[in-house]
Amino acid sequence: MLNRRNLLASLGPAAGVTLVSPAFAPLAYAQAPAMSRPTAFAFSFLGLDGGSLRLAEHAGKPILIVNTASQCGYTPQYAGLQELWKRYRDKGLLIIGVPSNDFGGQEPGGPAEINKTAHDEYGVSFPLAAKAEVRGAQAHPFYKWAALERPGDGPRWNFHKYLIGRDGRIAAVFSTQVEPTDPKVIAAIEKELQ
Repeated sequence: MLNRRNLLASLGPAAGVTLVSPAFAPLAYAQAPAMSRPTAFAFSFLGLDGGSLRLAEHAGKPILIVNTASQCGYTPQYAGLQELWKRYRDKGLLIIGVPSNDFGGQEPGGPAEINKTAHDEYGVSFPLAAKAEVRGAQAHPFYKWAALERPGDGPRWNFHKYLIGRDGRIAAVFSTQVEPTDPKVIAAIEKELQ
């Protein structure tokens, strides 16, 4: 039976494996580079109509990610998000709507129903992701990452807003009650666009 040490020793330098003597292990680990934490640019969303919304393709630019719902009292915020999109997209802002049925079952439909509300009723032209969970064990990986980055600042209802800075970190968080065109949101976006 081959144990791990013998297996690694049998691979040897030809396989790129170097064993560190226990006496030198602290020194070897002290010199090892620290693992960097992932940024938002490590994630992607499936698009509502197919394809992929890869955040890495927008590295160096701010991204506003909002969990949305079609049958919510806050659904009219789609109009404010569209206004932001029209105002700032040519300056580099990306907005992604993430439809979610997590809160009150207010996004029960599929892509056709979501498109009808977002595109037909509110004129949304910014990208929409496929419906996803934004909280709990089955949450989309972006939302799990965001919960670790900003504990206690996760979505509590529909239309929660994360502003990702140009460095890929969370620059600001805005609750459901904060309208997309609120001066605080605009100031945070403009700061990231500088």
